[in-house]
Amino acid sequence: MAVAERSTEASEKRDRSASRPRRALTIGAVCKILNQEFEDISISKIRYLEDQKLLSPRRTPGGYRLYSQTDVERLRTILRMQRDEFLPLRVIRQELAVGGERESKKRRSSPGPRRRAVTVDAPAARFSAAEVLEQTNASTGLLEELEEYGIIEAAKRDGKTVYDETELEIVRAAAELARYGVAGRNLRLFRTSADREAALLQQLLGPALSSHSEVRRKEAIENLESLAAVCTNLKHLLLVRDLRRLAV
Repeated sequence: MAVAERSTEASEKRDRSASRPRRALTIGAVCKILNQEFEDISISKIRYLEDQKLLSPRRTPGGYRLYSQTDVERLRTILRMQRDEFLPLRVIRQELAVGGERESKKRRSSPGPRRRAVTVDAPAARFSAAEVLEQTNASTGLLEELEEYGIIEAAKRDGKTVYDETELEIVRAAAELARYGVAGRNLRLFRTSADREAALLQQLLGPALSSHSEVRRKEAIENLESLAAVCTNLKHLLLVRDLRRLAV
């Protein structure tokens, strides 16, 4: 009888615990949790993602951020999309708006090849060199080398040197490769390959892209993005095939 009573009490405690809402987390606690999977996560990066309208944690009357478990999982999804698929933030924002968190989980659990999203929309965000370095953990030397060899292209706005979101993501990928000893000058082959692919797609869709018909031009842009994704996937598959030969 006593054993049954203890079992019932334990069950009630578990039920109360399960129904009790999880404690909200501070930005520091969130950073510590995610650091186990993302070594380059920082408080400033989390704040930056919030500034980009990707996160909306609630705030205390004193202005402190408090993150729910849903916020943490959303942030984890964003970071995985950046790391695993090299998606720019504007594409991540679009994916999240149409249920990207569910789709991201499907992609991670799927054993098949994954095609990365491609968009040619003009990026709106602009970043200074200091912001690029902070967001990517790249060195000043690497940034300068990438510019020297034409891997990234800076622009001038109001007399200041700025980089768009695509350039920032290129620097992020280059910084990852730099950890393995790949210098900026070694990335010229990627630039050459990209130039050739762009030239091929221009031959296929050039006339439609320059059409005066808005409908035809819109269709051409959609085809351009679709073909770019196919090319990216094909290149990935060819690389995987060659790497398998190296591993034999």
